[in-house]
Amino acid sequence: MAVEQAAGPATGRTLVRRIGLLLSGDLARPLLEADALLIEAGRIVGIGRESELAARGPVDATIDAHGCAVAPGLIDSHVHPVIGDWTPRQTQIGWVESCLNGGVTTMISAGEVHLPGRPKDILGLKALAITAQRAFENARPAGVKVLAGAPVLEKGMVESDFAELAAAGVTLLGEVGLGSVKAGYEAREMVAWARRHGIQSTIHTGGPSIPGSGLIDRDTVLEADADIIGHINGGHTSLPEAHVCELCERSSRAIEIVHNGNERVAIAAVQAARDLGQLHRVILGTDSPAGSGVQPLGILRLVSLLSSLGGIPAAEAIALATGNTARIRALDAGLLEVGRAADLVFLDRAQHTAGRDLLHSIELGDIPGIGGVMIDGAMRCGRSRNTPPAERVPEVLGH
Repeated sequence: MAVEQAAGPATGRTLVRRIGLLLSGDLARPLLEADALLIEAGRIVGIGRESELAARGPVDATIDAHGCAVAPGLIDSHVHPVIGDWTPRQTQIGWVESCLNGGVTTMISAGEVHLPGRPKDILGLKALAITAQRAFENARPAGVKVLAGAPVLEKGMVESDFAELAAAGVTLLGEVGLGSVKAGYEAREMVAWARRHGIQSTIHTGGPSIPGSGLIDRDTVLEADADIIGHINGGHTSLPEAHVCELCERSSRAIEIVHNGNERVAIAAVQAARDLGQLHRVILGTDSPAGSGVQPLGILRLVSLLSSLGGIPAAEAIALATGNTARIRALDAGLLEVGRAADLVFLDRAQHTAGRDLLHSIELGDIPGIGGVMIDGAMRCGRSRNTPPAERVPEVLGH
């Protein structure tokens, strides 16, 4: 099982040079005029020209990007972890590490719902949430940051339960609707309690996905007013397209599109958000592990889908999977900015793609090749075993 104790950030200073394209993750300014990054103690301390950053003094390591692109590490806004790098849903080991090879550096739990015998009594569900939060904070599978501990709402919970969870370090709610709380008025009260104590909420949207879940329709989503409209394109079964577009228009909450949902409705949702001038609300997830399996390239495939068929420029589609999620989820990664965590993905167009460059290849529907992934300033993998081979890959020159 690919699990390691959570390590601190990489020590020393690293210069990443000869970057061909710098994707910021910022929807307002997706491309940066720079060809180098300076990293110290796991954080970005400089963005600019190589000559300028090299003049700041000696470095402990140099990474030559060889002209490939650098983007923030991808963020999967919707996963269902259980423990370590194992999922009982497919009896699969190493699924998180496999997603690292798809460029994902951060995952966010929408509930540890696949745990065999998951407790549904209030004491038990709180204990599970606190355990999951602690376990994934203490041990990162393959170095990936898994934000876990997302209790599923059950009838009988009171405000003091949310206060207790928050005091213990829990910051997320599992999908509203996966437990016994399904009515909009019940969910609205609990969502408000959670928000009062700094806990962010997500609501299930669409038809039932697991035993015990049920239909969460447009009116329930609007009444509950959760912070994130979870898998607005269904997980798996979607609401009618017109209802999804209405949610985009009538709600001000985050619009989460997932790989495991309805692809036609995913395109309709992102286009509705764009037409409303609300693309900054769109975030991406996979909703895995699920009945359809684990998708190590799920976020990349969703970026390609929304760009090639949804008409979203590739650099902006990447921002949906990075900076948008970072801001909505209050993360210190996801954007190439000074002071942010140095979570990076090195990528280039896949060999033999019809695209003339990386961004054009994504807009044609191809996924890029990944040449390396960095978390907190430390390289966690080199050329991906899961993506098609990238034309150019980075090279670590020395320490």
